[in-house]
Amino acid sequence: MHRYFHDIVIAVESLIANKLKSILTALGIIFGVAAVISMLAIGKGAKQEILEQIKMVGVNNIVITPIVQDESNAGNNSEEDEGEKQKKKFSPGLTLLDAEAIRNIVPSVEKISPEISLNSFVLQNGKRSAAKIVGVSRDFFSIYNQSLMEGSTFNTYQEEHGLPVCIIGYNIKSRFFSHEDPVGQYIKFGNVWLKVIGVLHKSDVNLSSFTNAGINVYNDNIYVPVKTMLMRFENRALVNTKKQNSVTIYGFGFISVRSSSAKDNTMGNYNQLDRVVVQVKESDKLPATTTVLSRMFMRRHLEVKDFEITVPELLLKQQQRTKDIFNIVLGAIASISLIVGGIGIMNIMFASVMERIKEIGTRMAIGAKKKDIVVQFLAEAILISVSGGLVGILLGIFLAKAIYRIAGVLTIVSPGAVIVAFTVSAAVGVIFGYAPAKRASEKDPIESLRYE
Repeated sequence: MHRYFHDIVIAVESLIANKLKSILTALGIIFGVAAVISMLAIGKGAKQEILEQIKMVGVNNIVITPIVQDESNAGNNSEEDEGEKQKKKFSPGLTLLDAEAIRNIVPSVEKISPEISLNSFVLQNGKRSAAKIVGVSRDFFSIYNQSLMEGSTFNTYQEEHGLPVCIIGYNIKSRFFSHEDPVGQYIKFGNVWLKVIGVLHKSDVNLSSFTNAGINVYNDNIYVPVKTMLMRFENRALVNTKKQNSVTIYGFGFISVRSSSAKDNTMGNYNQLDRVVVQVKESDKLPATTTVLSRMFMRRHLEVKDFEITVPELLLKQQQRTKDIFNIVLGAIASISLIVGGIGIMNIMFASVMERIKEIGTRMAIGAKKKDIVVQFLAEAILISVSGGLVGILLGIFLAKAIYRIAGVLTIVSPGAVIVAFTVSAAVGVIFGYAPAKRASEKDPIESLRYE
């Protein structure tokens, strides 16, 4: 064992004596390991983002959104287009009655939340800020896995009677109630004063790319019961182009008053609701429930296809599969760098054997065995690959952090990735270093001593 230790010492002395060659040989391993770690970190970060997004959009959700026709180009069209336009006028659009029908008819539905949103300004103690108010049911918070930091959610009485109560997002609390408890305080949205009964936890997940799919979890939102929204802010089912600020008795028995200070981004949108979010009890019932909802809405909307049904979880999983394929390709490219680095080690070691034939002959002439020569050259290859692997790990972690800071892409360096990269780099040294070491040990001592 002692003699093998002496062989390793000789290998270390040889590497130190040829610093530049050793560093250049290790570069392939360094960049290969760094590439593997950074690529795996990107893949891990992408997976984590998808999992967080799936958690935030809720499991087993189906989102029904209205299709608003662009009537800006409606003019002297053909009789067929005019007939189609007249036909579409008979559809009531997405209404609260649709949501109630889903709740009462579809047995696979566990929770349901109709939604209406409106952009305007929040006012409190002289402070004014743009915000969005969203009318929802109390199921909304459990559907989207949103928990309250303080306070409570809507109760049955508040929902049924449309009371002016609200739950605010984290940024609203920080902006208007930074030094006091907001629960029990009042905040003004548009022309209506709302009593704060709860505050949501801060959401750090960016879901802006999924807004069109019905995902609505921003920290700047104010949430009110859906009937509060219809009664006190906006009921598009009652608003037409001639009379936008009308006060009308609605079929449910309450009054709708449109806020004149709100930004009217819904001109031409006759749908009472912006979306309906449905949560199915079991994942395997998602396709069947989607089909049932589609047929049910076609019948309720008089065969007018003025709605769209999407499943955000499936969209996110499809995106995850796409990212997984992309990450596999990147990982394969990074792995090729390690293979190239290993080939570089083998070539340099073969060249080193040819350069040091006399040294090999001298060692064997004074008593070194073939195993000693194998250990010496194999140790050189392993030391190069291991040291290159360690440097590559540090460089890979640095690259992962740099990608996050510069590109804003979430990267997570896992211990497993580091262990895999280091193990592969050590294996490269053994695999690609053995052949040159074996060749060196097979040199004839006499011929080696005479080699010029």
